[in-house]
Amino acid sequence: QVQLVESGGGPVQAGGSLRLSCAASGRIFSLYAMGWFRQAPGKESEFLATIKNDYMTSYADSVRGRFTISRDKAKNTVYLQMNSLKPEDTAVYFCAAKTSYSGSDFYTKRGDYDYWGQGTQVTVSS
Repeated sequence: QVQLVESGGGPVQAGGSLRLSCAASGRIFSLYAMGWFRQAPGKESEFLATIKNDYMTSYADSVRGRFTISRDKAKNTVYLQMNSLKPEDTAVYFCAAKTSYSGSDFYTKRGDYDYWGQGTQVTVSS
């Protein structure tokens, strides 16, 4: 089992920045990749970014250049640095963990991941 706890969300004005954290515990030695998703009211879950054990990253077009995913293995924590925030970035942000390789270079679908955090709300005001 792997437990994930997100933090760092909150209100922010457009153009501002936030850094989300996702602390992992449990069978963390089994983690292969970590990802961030978000879900806005009335919308489907949206992939944002992923990072593998080798620190390779991939981003959704909607956030590339504004968001940065990083990983501190010593702290068992994954971060999502979000800059130049827009009102349309308002959503609940979730981190996710994948425990094994399954044939792709990167993992961008919800079904690719095995464990999920409870989410943290980000609200961007104009």
